[in-house]
Amino acid sequence: MDTIAAIATGSARCAVGIVRLSGPNAIPAAAAVFRAASGKPLETAADRQLVYGTLLDGEGRPVDQILATVSRGPRSYTGEDTAELQCHGSPAVLALALEALYAQGVRPAGPGEFTRRAFLNGRLDLLQAEAVADLIDADSAQAVRCAGGQLSGALSRRVAAVYDALVDVSAHFHAVLDYPDEDLDPFTQRELADALDRGAADLSALLDTYRRGKFLVGGIPCAIVGRPNAGKSSLLNALLGYERAIVTDIPGTTRDTVEEKCTVGGRLLRLIDTAGIRETADAVERIGVERSRKALEGAALALVLWDGTCPPTTEDRDLLALALDRAERVILLRTKTDLGPGPAWTECPCPVVAVSSKTGDGLRALEEAVAEAFPGGAAEEAGQMLTNARQAEAAGRALGALEAASGSLAAGMTPDAVLVDVEAAMVALGELTGRTVREDVTDRIFARFCVGK
Repeated sequence: MDTIAAIATGSARCAVGIVRLSGPNAIPAAAAVFRAASGKPLETAADRQLVYGTLLDGEGRPVDQILATVSRGPRSYTGEDTAELQCHGSPAVLALALEALYAQGVRPAGPGEFTRRAFLNGRLDLLQAEAVADLIDADSAQAVRCAGGQLSGALSRRVAAVYDALVDVSAHFHAVLDYPDEDLDPFTQRELADALDRGAADLSALLDTYRRGKFLVGGIPCAIVGRPNAGKSSLLNALLGYERAIVTDIPGTTRDTVEEKCTVGGRLLRLIDTAGIRETADAVERIGVERSRKALEGAALALVLWDGTCPPTTEDRDLLALALDRAERVILLRTKTDLGPGPAWTECPCPVVAVSSKTGDGLRALEEAVAEAFPGGAAEEAGQMLTNARQAEAAGRALGALEAASGSLAAGMTPDAVLVDVEAAMVALGELTGRTVREDVTDRIFARFCVGK
């Protein structure tokens, strides 16, 4: 395999920039562009020991005073020989470092190639590789903890426990079948049924984590809806802490959806500020209203705003009913409380929070309501949840195969027929962790990474 190099710290100007290398020629190539202050060759440095010296360009001229370090395979991130050059973070300095390395026969790394090599060399499984990308993209403390737990192998161990139990079932059955003269106890139907039920129960519990896991990583889709001038854009601005949306006293100011992310109650929300929902003859506003209705369909949370200075109207009640029908969770917000207590909304079937976007009153109560609607789960669950559709699809196929195996066993089919479904479940779990996975799947996963990561 050839040697690759890339800027590991991104292209923005910063205090420190790191150029990373991996491959059989990583250490000699780094040594060719680095002169240690001690005069000792970089090849003699101990693993993971910082060495101070000078970065040289392709002509051997000094460029920067830097730190260099090497890690020899297989005890490195990629499992190969690796090196890092820690320079000052000028894009020009980093570009000169790369040019000098390319002159040594090193080539540019592709997107996610360092982590792909770690996966191919057995340093990470596919779940851990996905966690690296999730950790880079994390927008909240909860997302960081979830990705960090996956990177440490928490989810992999949970899946491996199910896989290993199925391996035991398959191996025992084949041993009895292939070595009839040996003194091996065959599985009883009850033992096989119990093993299948345990595996199915574990996979069902794992699949139940997907909804919470995907919200932790990607954020909770949250539609802010209400009649015109109910205070939707003011609420968005208050939650974000700056004026993202235009606010006026003129009804219908917001004509299109405005999307932003922010953390509310410790939960990452993908906020969608929508056009006020009402009957209108304005063609442009009508398009915005229709987009608002569609935003509700994809929302896990709907914040329904009602102008608390007025009694709830038929339109308010119809809008709340629409939100309750389309969104998973709904919170009714009585807005503009700074203008007075206002009338009450009796017999509301969802939590009600009184807020003032102008003064900030009630925003803490809103945070508590959001946290209650989407529980974070126990601390020990961090990193043990499915977080994307690929993982959920593979786990779902494995569960379906085990349920089919249980059905075949109950119908009186022979154990070898049951075993076909057991092995199908093992294949699906192998795809989940990367034991067996198609190249096009890994291509999609590693394409998520920034170039050179």
